[in-house]
Amino acid sequence: MSTLEKSYHHGDLRAALIAAAIECLEAGEPFSLRAVARRAGVSSAAPYRHFADREALDSAVAVEGFKDLRKDLAAALAEGGTRARPEEAITALGVAYVAFALRRPAVFRLMFGNECDDADSERVQASKQLHEVLNQAIEPLIPGANISSLSTALWSMAHGLAFLHLDGKFRPEPSDEVAVRVQSAVAAIFALRGAPE
Repeated sequence: MSTLEKSYHHGDLRAALIAAAIECLEAGEPFSLRAVARRAGVSSAAPYRHFADREALDSAVAVEGFKDLRKDLAAALAEGGTRARPEEAITALGVAYVAFALRRPAVFRLMFGNECDDADSERVQASKQLHEVLNQAIEPLIPGANISSLSTALWSMAHGLAFLHLDGKFRPEPSDEVAVRVQSAVAAIFALRGAPE
């Protein structure tokens, strides 16, 4: 029995539909509520019990993507333990962020493909939680800095690098070259702190 069948037969249709949608996206298959229902092995009307339309399902998939990305960032921080320099911790976050985008490009594009609609509080909260993870990671590393602005700047850099790789401006492989590119970008930013004005 597949994961989808198990989650559906255990009564978690919503989770089964989200998992099916992610599978459709990542397989590059046509993504519609009907296709998701087919992949989940349920009737074409079943998704409407949980999702009013495709946009609502997209939003639920984006929320799952944000959760998975937060887990990857937390793992990157935990893996490195206490780093001697802030640059190393921030590099680990950047590498994890770009690696997530390259490993799950369709989900990543969906996560960031639409503006956050304040009417969709779950998606808005998921995005805010990602920003909060960055704030909390950076705050102890660089005391006295404007943490919100700094995390936005570093997030923007990692996000830009992710899309430059996804869009073919940089080669998305091998992964060690991608990591070196991210590390070099972070090092360049930190070098600015010591540059003469």
